[in-house]
Amino acid sequence: MTQTTSRKLVIFDIEGVLIPKNRFLVFEAGRKLSFPQFTKFLFTGLLYELGLLSLESALKRIFKPFQDFSVEELLNVFEKVPLFPHTEAVFAKLKEKGFKTAIISSGLPQVVVENLASRLKADYAFGLELEISNNVLTGNINGDVIKKNGKALMMKRILDQENLTRKDCVVVADDRNNVPIFFSEALKIGYNPDFLIALKSDYVIKENLLEIVPILEGGQKKPRFFLLRNEAIREAIHASGFFVTLVAMYLGIHMAAFLLFLTILIYIASEFARIERKNIPVVSSVTLNAATFSERYEFAMPPIFFALGIILSLLLFPTPLNYVSIAIVSLGDSAASIFGKLFGKTSIPFNKGKNLEGSLAGFAFAFFGAAFFLHPLQAFIAATSGMFVESLPLPINDNLSVPLATGLLLTLLL
Repeated sequence: MTQTTSRKLVIFDIEGVLIPKNRFLVFEAGRKLSFPQFTKFLFTGLLYELGLLSLESALKRIFKPFQDFSVEELLNVFEKVPLFPHTEAVFAKLKEKGFKTAIISSGLPQVVVENLASRLKADYAFGLELEISNNVLTGNINGDVIKKNGKALMMKRILDQENLTRKDCVVVADDRNNVPIFFSEALKIGYNPDFLIALKSDYVIKENLLEIVPILEGGQKKPRFFLLRNEAIREAIHASGFFVTLVAMYLGIHMAAFLLFLTILIYIASEFARIERKNIPVVSSVTLNAATFSERYEFAMPPIFFALGIILSLLLFPTPLNYVSIAIVSLGDSAASIFGKLFGKTSIPFNKGKNLEGSLAGFAFAFFGAAFFLHPLQAFIAATSGMFVESLPLPINDNLSVPLATGLLLTLLL
């Protein structure tokens, strides 16, 4: 075996990287809560996401309703949560190549994390500690991993035991809770990352977790010159958003916005049905075939952001600037994604998840769409601003940030 990297330990976040994010607590264990408990549960999660609650405080509130659960019941629920595609293959390949592996979670119980580690044959497993009495949960939790910088402490324990340094580490994560272990000395890989992790990552992976293997072997991802079927369907749907401008012209802006709002409601119902292993004819089939690998196992939010971005553009900005905003997010954003996947080689320094080739293609299509409604110079300004926003690692989804930022800038300038 030849290992072409000096790294020896790969540390994985769990939720959002190995299993669908929030699937265990929200969609599986959450079924067993009463409606008031579940509502409070979701509200606590929202407060954490908004930064109004610390992770430790949020988790203590979230696990309180699970008192009287048995450990066996908890494990039975967790076993219903699917692994993301290729997860087992990734761990098998890493073991074959001589890497040590660790999985760390601040939100999953130690007993659950150990169960997952056994399935994946990971070397280390760390999660939060449940207080248990007579094999039943009391609702109280503790442990170092839920404290500020808790994951960094777990990482240090592993390094000390293996006699390794941070330079020997690879960290694979998706959200800001993992910033404390995104050390400058480690090799940092963001998997479908949020804006903070994307900003700090050395590499970004959006689809197949197996893409980390060539990174560890040779320091780069292998390029591919084709679109997967789901990617082609997804981007075709995205680009078709441009036709909303025609609907608005013939039926009126408010009618177009109303129809999109109804589409959002149907989509939400479809997603909940899909997660419950039920189907809404036609709609569920389309969304499933357009979803990414990770989205197939959780509630997919991007289509909602896309529809909201179009609705807000229609209602907030004057004509034709609202149509320009829609053209740029539908044509420019989809072209940037397609050409970036097919031909992208030059990563944008401040956002490893994007590349120059994709942004240039996105600009060309955005300009083409904007030129339907504006003078070429104005279309150039609109396309430039839209694609610049698209390239930024922002906390707001592209489907919202691109049309709203473009429409606002054009409203101020024109």
